[in-house]
Amino acid sequence: MKTAPTINTTERAGRWVSRVWRGIARSETRAIHWLAAQGVPGRVARLLLLGLQIAIVVVLLYFVFWLTLLLVFVIAGAWLMLNSDLDNEKQPELRDGHSGVGWYNKDDLRIDMDDPDDPH
Repeated sequence: MKTAPTINTTERAGRWVSRVWRGIARSETRAIHWLAAQGVPGRVARLLLLGLQIAIVVVLLYFVFWLTLLLVFVIAGAWLMLNSDLDNEKQPELRDGHSGVGWYNKDDLRIDMDDPDDPH
């Protein structure tokens, strides 16, 4: 039996998030006390900080929205490029078809001007 339990990555990440959260809460409390020292009532100071937090969340959501929209356009453009018919059209190819050996298009029509009855 081990004397010290091992800490996995998930628990380590949870502890890190907890430290960050406590640091933010401490900073918020300090900001409220500083505003109170400047003569701002406590409730107004809390509302100001709440408004600041809401503004930060709105700016982040705005940024994420445009980043997501850009990503959607990039993915749609890549999909259109991969599935476009311009690159997938069959080019004329030299093969033995219904009218003998010659250049044929995608509809199996011979496009060269050779006479099929002319022996070379």
